[in-house]
Amino acid sequence: MKRKEKIRLAFPAVLLLVIWAIQIIPGWGEFYARKVYPVISYPLSLVSSLFPFSIGDLFIFCCIVYLIAYPIYAIYKKRGWKKIVLHIIEFLAWIYIWFYAAWGLNYSQDSFYERTDIAYSAYTPEKFQFFLDQYIPNLNKSYVVVDSINSKQLRDEVVKGYLHLSDSLGINAPQVSKPRVKRMLFSPISSMVGVTGSMAPFFNEFTVNKDVRPTQYPATYAHELSHLLGITSEAEANFYAYEVCTQSDIPEIRFSGYFSILSHVLGNAYRLLPEDKYIALRESIRPEIIELIQSDQAYWSNKYSPVIGEVQNWLYDLYLKGNNIESGRKNYSEVIGLLISYQNRNNQN
Repeated sequence: MKRKEKIRLAFPAVLLLVIWAIQIIPGWGEFYARKVYPVISYPLSLVSSLFPFSIGDLFIFCCIVYLIAYPIYAIYKKRGWKKIVLHIIEFLAWIYIWFYAAWGLNYSQDSFYERTDIAYSAYTPEKFQFFLDQYIPNLNKSYVVVDSINSKQLRDEVVKGYLHLSDSLGINAPQVSKPRVKRMLFSPISSMVGVTGSMAPFFNEFTVNKDVRPTQYPATYAHELSHLLGITSEAEANFYAYEVCTQSDIPEIRFSGYFSILSHVLGNAYRLLPEDKYIALRESIRPEIIELIQSDQAYWSNKYSPVIGEVQNWLYDLYLKGNNIESGRKNYSEVIGLLISYQNRNNQN
């Protein structure tokens, strides 16, 4: 191997060692999330905001095409298998480095409870019932018909909410007053696998599926923006979206916040409560809201592809578990545990 080639390969090797060190050494992940990530995120987001479409989605698509096309091209050019494999490994190594340096190292930051100084509260049926006694009346009271969302008003409200929460709830404050949300480049495919939004880490932009309905849009927007601010846990993203939206003075945004966790509430209630109490819980919810959640379920079911969706669910579950989210996709519903702990802390103060 030539000297120049050795130097070229040594550079990503050193960067990989730095990334692994940050993931392993206590405190380094938190330092990255609070001090390094905001510095990296700002210029990447600034560049991506210049484009009306998601360059992150386009980048991933181009990478997939390249990984398929390059071996075919290299074989045509009669390059040896050793060189082909080495080139692909080097290419994937740089993608790995870019992903973790630009955003992925946020997976190594301190836990929600460490960052917020909120004590973990055991998830018991009694505490869950206490949460329900406050949540359901607020949900019913917040109900409004949501036919459309003012995008600029939503942006300003969500940014204001995160600025208010950043000091007390362990999340980075927005660096810009007008973050630009993008439409997912492949929304129909995303709908087939049940994805309503995403964080594009390579260029630090967040996207929302164009198929998202107005009722879901504010909470989805706030959820994905929390990922842009460095949140990796899906449960935490749901938590922050809920807090930001439910504290809004705009009725449509406030209802979207309460409505956003209803499926998780009902799922947890079905598992935790006796059948008669579960039935009573459903009957205590306004019929308009029950009709809305059933309508949403039918809407997304019509777009969902079971075969492709199950493959995506399996891959994403592996991805989350490989990045310190031990519960995998079940992490989404763990938002209820975070809300119970937060509620318990507030009640003690």
